[in-house]
Amino acid sequence: MSKGIVLAEVGHIVNLVPPIDITGGVFGDVFHMGKYAHATIIVQIGVSAAAFTKIIVNECTDFAAAGATAIAHTIYKEETDAGDTLGARTAVAAAGTTPSANNNIMYVIEIDAAQLSAGYGYVQLSLTNGANSVIASAVAILSGLRYAEDQSATAIA
Repeated sequence: MSKGIVLAEVGHIVNLVPPIDITGGVFGDVFHMGKYAHATIIVQIGVSAAAFTKIIVNECTDFAAAGATAIAHTIYKEETDAGDTLGARTAVAAAGTTPSANNNIMYVIEIDAAQLSAGYGYVQLSLTNGANSVIASAVAILSGLRYAEDQSATAIA
């Protein structure tokens, strides 16, 4: 038996942004934090012609992203090409993070459900971008499940 973390059993994984070219920007799937205490969002950037504009986290009131409002959060950065060592915990204002132009980098965003405003139990990732070709993807790992199950229910609909 495993002595590590079995994410598929103690959390829920949401494919927010499948690997795509985010030219023009992209919004990830909205996910609901109602059954979870914490979300870890991992943003990966593959090849980029230049840095894209911002990584922004929005809180929303429903799955349609109603009332979407950018929020402050915590981020850990790995901005070295093909590196695997995250930098120190950094507080990010609601305006978001400007990513590096390096290839093969990642960002880890941490959000507690308690950080969300009253009535805003939903979260959406926004990767803003102009005309720069950037290949990126993002997943959310939801944890702190209120009612443990061997298979978790959807958090995106």
